[in-house]
Amino acid sequence: MTIPRLGVSVALGAVLVDQVTKVWAVAALQDGPIHLIGDVLRLRLIRNSGAAFSTFQGVGPLIGLAAVGVIALVFVMMYHVARRFEVVGLGLVLGGALGNLVDRIFRGDGFLDGSVVDWIDPSFFPAFNGADSSITIGVAVLLVGAMRPSSDG
Repeated sequence: MTIPRLGVSVALGAVLVDQVTKVWAVAALQDGPIHLIGDVLRLRLIRNSGAAFSTFQGVGPLIGLAAVGVIALVFVMMYHVARRFEVVGLGLVLGGALGNLVDRIFRGDGFLDGSVVDWIDPSFFPAFNGADSSITIGVAVLLVGAMRPSSDG
């Protein structure tokens, strides 16, 4: 598998997992949260029309357009890196950005105004979803990779 195809495959896998879990969350959590560890960790349906940590509420279309730009940039970057872990990290970031963009496109009535479905709710941190996890793990992979010597592929 060529390196860019690897990144696209990782991204598509991340989108699939994200969207399947969001469909589950919307169906299973409609009637209230599921408490996993008391009030410390629960699964709770939250719709976020803003950005990370529920900031910038009401500007979903602008966030959606910014996401399109990030998606294009990350996609182009995948063609300019040589190491597999960099492509995997970029694929995870791409998949997470696409997963949340899908919500903005299909979970609203207007142009990019849909709310992102968040459903993992630790009491000590803002709620998040599979796409957010994919982005975070992807960035961590890229940071760890940036500290490694460039001899391996």
